[in-house]
Amino acid sequence: MRSSWHTTFGMMCILAPLGLGGCGGGGSEGTAPAAAINSPGQAGQDDGAPHDEQPAPDARWPVVEMVTSFGAITFQLDAEKAPLTVDNFLHYVERGHYDGTIFDQVYANQGILGGLFTPDFAAKPTRTPVRNEADNGLTNSRGTIAMVRDADAIDSATAHFFINVRDNPFLDHQDRSVEGFGYCVFGQVTDGLDVVDRIAEVEVTQTEHFDQTPVKTVLIESVRRIR
Repeated sequence: MRSSWHTTFGMMCILAPLGLGGCGGGGSEGTAPAAAINSPGQAGQDDGAPHDEQPAPDARWPVVEMVTSFGAITFQLDAEKAPLTVDNFLHYVERGHYDGTIFDQVYANQGILGGLFTPDFAAKPTRTPVRNEADNGLTNSRGTIAMVRDADAIDSATAHFFINVRDNPFLDHQDRSVEGFGYCVFGQVTDGLDVVDRIAEVEVTQTEHFDQTPVKTVLIESVRRIR
């Protein structure tokens, strides 16, 4: 039987051939397991080839380095357009939450999810969910980092994040309904997009937890603020 963590980017796996799925919360502060996201029939729609132009870092914004078992990924975080989300993410970074977590789900044509589970799929404790800032004008384009949330609750993101492997416009803010509010983008890969692509290409299997779990653990060794 699937655990309660088998949700979508778990409902998405049920409704569409490809999908992003996951859980927003872990649990010491009463947060419930979160579903994630779905858009039947739209998964993976983009213009074909990946977009590999990475922006120059903005000196005003925080920069973090994520060291994985596949290499390092550097992000600049948009503290201007997503201040609450960036503050929330840095809270977890500064407390070492992400160290020793994994990329728990991999969807080669959409995105990679990580930052909540240990290698044995224990969910790490999380704080109170952050308000969803998906209406900030940022889009789920290739190379952006965004928050996983419960598909049934707008303001439910905690520590679980995903990195967009392709443009995923169906995840963007559309309206103020639960279904249309979107998934908050709060940063951009500035170095290591090749690492993201290598992770997206790993072999996956269906497990008791998720449909698209890496066969071999993809470890997040550490995440540190470097500026």
